[in-house]
Amino acid sequence: MSSSTKGVHILIFPFPAQGHILPLLDFTHQLLLRGFKIIILVTPKNVPILDPLISTHPSVEILVFPFPGHPSLPAGVENIKDVGNSGNTPIIAGLSKLRGPILEWFKAQSNPPVAIIYDFFLGWTLDLAQQVGVPGIVFYSFGPLSISIVFDIWKNFEAYKDLGFVEFNGLPKSPRFVREHLPSVFQKFKEGDPDWEIVRNGLIANGRSFGSIFNTFEALDSDYLGFLKKEMGHERVYSIGPINLVGGPGRFGKSNVDANERVFTWLDECPNESVLYVAFGSQKLLTKAQMEALTIGLEKSEVRFILVAKQLTAQQEEQGFGSVPKGFEERVSGRGLVIKGWAPQVEILGHRAVSGFLSHCGWNSVLEAIVAGVLILGWPMEADQFINTWLLVDNMKTSVRVCEGSDSVPDPIELGRKINEAMSNDLFKERAKKMRDEALEAVKIGGGSKKDLDSIVKELGQLRVENSCKWAKHF
Repeated sequence: MSSSTKGVHILIFPFPAQGHILPLLDFTHQLLLRGFKIIILVTPKNVPILDPLISTHPSVEILVFPFPGHPSLPAGVENIKDVGNSGNTPIIAGLSKLRGPILEWFKAQSNPPVAIIYDFFLGWTLDLAQQVGVPGIVFYSFGPLSISIVFDIWKNFEAYKDLGFVEFNGLPKSPRFVREHLPSVFQKFKEGDPDWEIVRNGLIANGRSFGSIFNTFEALDSDYLGFLKKEMGHERVYSIGPINLVGGPGRFGKSNVDANERVFTWLDECPNESVLYVAFGSQKLLTKAQMEALTIGLEKSEVRFILVAKQLTAQQEEQGFGSVPKGFEERVSGRGLVIKGWAPQVEILGHRAVSGFLSHCGWNSVLEAIVAGVLILGWPMEADQFINTWLLVDNMKTSVRVCEGSDSVPDPIELGRKINEAMSNDLFKERAKKMRDEALEAVKIGGGSKKDLDSIVKELGQLRVENSCKWAKHF
């Protein structure tokens, strides 16, 4: 603990989605280890997500505001897990109504926070930070390439908006995408719609933040970190990842101890680097046709695998989502294992028997695969996933694309062949291990991510309430 950080009061404002909140809490854990006084702003139903952090750091304060709600959200919904990606815009708009109450809370504090670190979906928070005279620092749970593309989209929106195919020639390596593979903020944006304007204005405002924190590392993203430093006109663009390598407070999940024991007993009996792990993140449900194609593909691949399948509600089954077909587990017994519900993903990926990860390529999953040194087989479906897959497959040539699209149904025989080929490809496995080694180096003393983490700590440690006027001049 540094004497310069002791008692320095920081407000953390996460966005209520698992992929956003977990890396921000891992970063918060690092601030707490360094002596900062932390208060986390959440709505009532999101308090339990903080349990692992609070059990490690009882000093954490929780600031709870009632969720203001939104007409298009079902009553009681406060987290993306309950509605899927379509809930992002109404939840962002709903949370923006907290600006007034947060402002009043700030005014009432005898020792108010000297900085606000907020999730990039909550860009309206920057105006609030300016109003109270403290720096607003944005935490990104997407990678720098995705954020570079988001900035470029808003800068050139009129030129891009009617194109079916967009080339980002102003960015390093000139990434190119069909419209359907770009983030939904571009595809679904409705000009003049008040909710969408909150989203757009917030994402643009992030470019004016005092600093930007990314859960990544130089060897993976140096081109786009450099691009963003030029765009923002300063060097306060920090890469501190992979943050889960640095160590976190533990992840919140409904762990079934007996099931976990069964998984690791099974893995222990498998040869080294022989198992493919298959999972599609906390939100995505496969349709019946997709699940059928996936399970046939796994069966035909002749590869050992673990498949994580969500427990469906009766309503989800009626809506056409698919569970594991009857008889599948019996047919693959000994070679394949199905986990129904939550799985200890990081621990599974880190097991010596696992060498591949068939993934939707959400940013957190990408980083977890890199840390484990396993090959990624990409099936991007939405959000930033196509961009992440482009970075890994087309730009860095460290991964394999096996399918793409949220509605795509792969040919099961072809899928099985691709899985078998990828899992037999020693060159890709070696590249995955090299990337893991670079990630490990980044977080060691002297590594780029460790240096950037130390820089943020130093920057925050210099903040005091009496300096707020000085810091306000940065805006």
